Amino acid sequence: MTSERDRPASISALNGVSRRACLVSLAAPAAWLVAPAQAHAGGQLEEPLMDSVRTALASAVGNYAPPEPEFFTTESRLYYLRWLGTMSDRLRRRKPEWEVRRDFLQTVWYESKRAGLDVSLVLGLIQVESAFRKFAVSSVGARGYMQVMPFWTRVIGDGDPGKLFHMQTNLRFGCVILRHYIDRERGDLFMALGRYNGSRGRSPYPDAVFGAQRNWLFNDTPAAA
Repeated sequence: MTSERDRPASISALNGVSRRACLVSLAAPAAWLVAPAQAHAGGQLEEPLMDSVRTALASAVGNYAPPEPEFFTTESRLYYLRWLGTMSDRLRRRKPEWEVRRDFLQTVWYESKRAGLDVSLVLGLIQVESAFRKFAVSSVGARGYMQVMPFWTRVIGDGDPGKLFHMQTNLRFGCVILRHYIDRERGDLFMALGRYNGSRGRSPYPDAVFGAQRNWLFNDTPAAA
């Protein structure tokens, strides 16, 4: 494994996921195949948080443990390996090196599951937000794979926005923030994605993420937990 990760721990405050059963057949733009110099997806808006929410979010991003998926059955491990192979093939043009792809996908899997998110949704969001570029920066200052706004490091982190270019830190923050927005919107993914993008109630961004999600669906029968 590479050394570009944090060492997160399991999360108890954020679990389960409610998903809107809609996928929009929006074609991914050709631009995501050749990454531009700047990301343009937008950014979260800073909002006041209750102390209990702030504490829960801070705990969610601050705990430590190695990002190794755990499997309780051989079948579930084989399912993960089939998923990894399929996603690796799809990501090859964006990340040509196998070890880089493997570490990225393993971390996306780990952080998505940890936050109770659909992995295909997180990959679709990353496609729209940064086109899989670790050092992407938007016009409003959002950073990294999941285009996390720097204010979050002050609100629920250690105040160092530079860490948002660290792969696992960025994915940890992004997944925790998305989980928080889904909870705030009572499971409404359309509204939660709009909130993530700072465009709550408007359709272009959620539609783009739902469309991109289709590129990362894995049509295999999952093993029983």
